[in-house]
Amino acid sequence: MLNTVFNALTPQIIRITVDSVIGEEPFMLPQAVKDWLPLEQGAPLQLLLIAALSILIVAVFAGATTYASRMTLAKGSENFVKALRDKLYAHIQKLPFSWHVHNKTGEIIQRCTSDVEVIRNFITNQLMEVFRTVFLIALSLAIMFSMNVKISLIALTFVPVVAGYSGYFFSRIAKRFRSADEAEGVLSSTVQENLTGVRVVRAFGREKFEINRFDDKNNHFANLWIKLGHLLSAYWGIGDLITGLQILTIIIVGCVETVNGTITLGEFLAFISYNATLVWPVRGLGRILSEMSKAGVSADRVNYILESKEEEDIPDALTPPMNGDIRFEHINFSYEGTQPILKNVDFTIQAGTTFAILGGTGSGKSTLMHLLNRLYDLPPECGRITVGGTDIAKMKRSWVRENIGMVLQEPFLFSRTIQENISAFRPQASMEEIRGVAGIACVDEAIDGFTEGYETIVGERGVTLSGGQKQRVAIARMLMQRAPIMVFDDSLSAVDAETDAKIRKALKHSLGSSTVILISHRITTLMQADQILVLEDGAIAEMGTHDELIHQDGIYKSIYDIQMSSDDRLLLQEGGE
Repeated sequence: MLNTVFNALTPQIIRITVDSVIGEEPFMLPQAVKDWLPLEQGAPLQLLLIAALSILIVAVFAGATTYASRMTLAKGSENFVKALRDKLYAHIQKLPFSWHVHNKTGEIIQRCTSDVEVIRNFITNQLMEVFRTVFLIALSLAIMFSMNVKISLIALTFVPVVAGYSGYFFSRIAKRFRSADEAEGVLSSTVQENLTGVRVVRAFGREKFEINRFDDKNNHFANLWIKLGHLLSAYWGIGDLITGLQILTIIIVGCVETVNGTITLGEFLAFISYNATLVWPVRGLGRILSEMSKAGVSADRVNYILESKEEEDIPDALTPPMNGDIRFEHINFSYEGTQPILKNVDFTIQAGTTFAILGGTGSGKSTLMHLLNRLYDLPPECGRITVGGTDIAKMKRSWVRENIGMVLQEPFLFSRTIQENISAFRPQASMEEIRGVAGIACVDEAIDGFTEGYETIVGERGVTLSGGQKQRVAIARMLMQRAPIMVFDDSLSAVDAETDAKIRKALKHSLGSSTVILISHRITTLMQADQILVLEDGAIAEMGTHDELIHQDGIYKSIYDIQMSSDDRLLLQEGGE
């Protein structure tokens, strides 16, 4: 506001100078200034110097206020955007797993980067400009009306015209920008997916297909921006026409009024200056409205994340011991919009035992573990899961996950050192502990074979390691958690049968009283379990020990007969020894 006031003083200094030095009006100075300055009567050079000094002083104050405004605005806007990023990141960490399944990673990243950047630009540049422009319009019109009402009214009539056509374009610009913004999200998802699966792309020679796929989406994205550019071009073209008409009208009316003696030459020059000052901010206000439409779209997209409901625990959630029996009671479950995955599944896992689950793809094996770990919650009247007699729905989610270690078929490793990946749950763990769990997972020797050993940087998503090495590092990481319940969800699928046997033997001697749940398609991985559950189409088909199941003419016996080759029998004998 101060900057605007100082800038508005310059046309007044010019008006006084023109009318008093060139014209015959008295040079208007406060009496105190006249007494202080030794002015000679009729000395135009001195008057010009005073006017020049006045403009210099005003410019210095205007520059100082501009500097202060920019500094505080930069600090305030960056702190605001930093807080927004922090809140977004923290909020995303607490969103349900199902939310992440339904929202593509690339689009989430785009909302948290490009859309936040649009909001930052609006806050930094446009929002403050709105306040400055409104104040400038009010100040300029007040000064103009104080000089001449007629010309001021003419200038004022153009303001609603500019506001009218700006409003007309506002909604159309917003609609096209939303389409372009969503297309950018799709483009980002395509790039993210391609880079993540780069090994698959290369392995199958799909580079040309991926390039064409990217080109299609990129062309669509570019065409949307071109259409938006056509709309903006029409908007700015109309703005130039109306601005030119306003300036032309003020000049014509001002010339007539000056010739007629209604206003002085200095006032005419001041009117032209104030009109120019008024025209561009009003046009700028229209531009800001168009930018506001973009920021509004980005704000909605960011707000979609912030308004997504976080995972919440019930009041007074429990943290009971997790070393009791695990009970699945009449579980019925289906993912949103899909057929039932689990159908009346009812069984008990005795504490401290090894429990195995066998079943075909889509039979619900992993879904059971997702429910146990509360990645998904059971709907009401769809059964319940208890540990030690306590319903896990009444427990704190963090407590459940701290006490249930999971190794998935496709483990995720962070782009850090192998040591940091293994000690992710216990950063303070000693090197001896890290090597101990790595030895149980049969990966210690492989790590020592790397040039940097445990300091070897794992590439993004673990791409520098083989599939089996990734699974074994993930097993070591889970063992470091020391959870009373350990779940191996087909986590030995990428290792050979010999290594599988060694890992199972090492685990058997090191897990102590932990309850172990094994999910696998490999019979040799499951056959030493205390109890084996066979799932088919989401329902329990068979259940019993290995010896019991191979004497039944069922699914387990059929799979056993198919898989058991002479090599498997030899490994089985070695594992038993």
